[in-house]
Amino acid sequence: MAFKFTDSNFEEEALKSSVPVVVDFYADWCGPCKMMSPVIDELAGDYEGKVKIGKVNTDENRAVASKYNVMSIPTIILIKDGKVVDQVVGAVPKTVLEQKINNML
Repeated sequence: MAFKFTDSNFEEEALKSSVPVVVDFYADWCGPCKMMSPVIDELAGDYEGKVKIGKVNTDENRAVASKYNVMSIPTIILIKDGKVVDQVVGAVPKTVLEQKINNML
């Protein structure tokens, strides 16, 4: 299951993480976000212990979404050592995210 990032835990859980992080910015009403949700959950299981994979609800956590200039959802950012190293906007196949995650490891 994917981790739940929030405005209040983002710095500690994502930016200060000892492992790379993948963050899916989504909203419950977003169709493409709903398509990506099972993919994010699968990846969270596949990379458990190696990469922290989670989601940010942009309706409930506007500060984090604003900080990373999330204009369209889903937006998926990849963070390593506290810095954004890659980003994907829109729904993409699982293989695309796997390749980007593996490039981070």
